[in-house]
Amino acid sequence: MGLKRFYNKGKIEAGCDEAGRGCLAGPVFAAAVILGNNQIKNLDDSKKLNAKQREYLRLEIEEKASSFGVAMLSNTEIDKHNILRASFMAMHAALDKLHVEPELLLIDGNRFIAYKKIQHECIVKGDGKYQSIAAASILAKTYRDAYMHQIHEEFPNYKWDKNMGYPTIAHRQAIAEFGATKYHRMSFTLLNEQLSLGI
Repeated sequence: MGLKRFYNKGKIEAGCDEAGRGCLAGPVFAAAVILGNNQIKNLDDSKKLNAKQREYLRLEIEEKASSFGVAMLSNTEIDKHNILRASFMAMHAALDKLHVEPELLLIDGNRFIAYKKIQHECIVKGDGKYQSIAAASILAKTYRDAYMHQIHEEFPNYKWDKNMGYPTIAHRQAIAEFGATKYHRMSFTLLNEQLSLGI
């Protein structure tokens, strides 16, 4: 069964999602997408697609969406506000970039801070249920991956081009060996106990 096109067909809907919430390094990205009546084939939750599929769909979403916005909050802002609040702030910043005013927001997840006075619906695993949220998940993920590839050039030891800042064993080992960078989230547990013993 494919993704649903609308939650409420009578309203202008914007799907919202974020990428990078569970990472040890880098910013959190968020996207908001209004697809309107435009249909995009093969839309799915970004986690179920490979990088090539996501890049292809990113171009199609940008071309066909009625409006879209992408925003990020840096690791220092995440440390200042906490990751949950930073995710909502990034979503609000993405919504600010829309050229069309939505009447209903479809939020991936179970919590949200109201945006303006626009009605919102929180939908758990919404990126696997609604097309507009799936489109937002693809934009947030592809923009964030591109950013992580960029900062990988600056700090290649951490292999951010492969792990995108997520807490892989290799990433944690690199932190143990080389320390934290200016892109690491200092409010997160960067090392588990086994790796931090010898430091």
